[in-house]
Amino acid sequence: MTDPKPSKLKIWLAELRAPFFTAAVVPTLLGAAIAWESAGDFDPLLFILTLVGVVCAHAGTNVINDYFDYKNGTDLVNKNRTPFNGGSPFLITGVLKPKEVYWGAIAFFGACAAIGLYLAYAVSYWIIPLGVIGIGLGYFYTSPRLNLAAMGIGEFAVGLGFGPLIVEGAYLVQTGEFSFAAFLAGLPVAFLIGLVLFINQFPDREADGSVGKNHWVVRMGLHKAAFWYVGLMVTTFVSVVALWAVGILPVWSLVALVPAAIAYKAVRIVLEKYGSVRELVPAQAMTVQVHLTVGLLISAGLIASGFL
Repeated sequence: MTDPKPSKLKIWLAELRAPFFTAAVVPTLLGAAIAWESAGDFDPLLFILTLVGVVCAHAGTNVINDYFDYKNGTDLVNKNRTPFNGGSPFLITGVLKPKEVYWGAIAFFGACAAIGLYLAYAVSYWIIPLGVIGIGLGYFYTSPRLNLAAMGIGEFAVGLGFGPLIVEGAYLVQTGEFSFAAFLAGLPVAFLIGLVLFINQFPDREADGSVGKNHWVVRMGLHKAAFWYVGLMVTTFVSVVALWAVGILPVWSLVALVPAAIAYKAVRIVLEKYGSVRELVPAQAMTVQVHLTVGLLISAGLIASGFL
């Protein structure tokens, strides 16, 4: 008896990689929490619209990168797939066609743009340039027209896009104003989402390098990249303390240091097993966990401070 063919909906849910939408949720929540703590502003409807818009941008980014990685050949030659890297299998196996994947990505970017235009009308037209930058970073991460990843600035682009840019945008939606403090408060989640990308590039290194996708793990090699991973993880927690020391984060947000215990375990695995694809998987999972918990705990500290 053969297994039933999965429905198109299930295929697309897998293609979107929805479990990783935490990368969009965390900075959106953080920006709204800063608005609540600093200005006492929080509009639930505007928050939900912002969150849906950011998730649509993230979905579009995931899908368009699958399309471009299929077109440039990296997913075709990658033999080191894990649940955290290697892209979706649906283009390679022919379950989804390149054209429908491309236009699916454009549809999600379009939905994000539509929500952004409404928020611009309702709150501030400065939302438009922020949205254009965000969508542009997602589209051109692996697009052959620019290919930020191959240029060696993909990690920076992802950190900016899923860190300070979203935090600033979510704050702007709630308050109608820009805040340099909100932008800086996005640095810890920027470092961490950059680390999520960075460690996921370890197994992809050989395939990416073979097609000219020369991100920093390709450029520096696994041994050196392992030490950079450690340095960036340490920098993340130092940045939390520094933001508290200069008065941007309240003392309650120092609870975000607790996940350092998980980070320490991930660091040990990376230093010892950086060359083993399968043995790196727990560290990949832990990096995602640290990103999620640090972002949520900083937000919780800000919300608590706002109430108190």
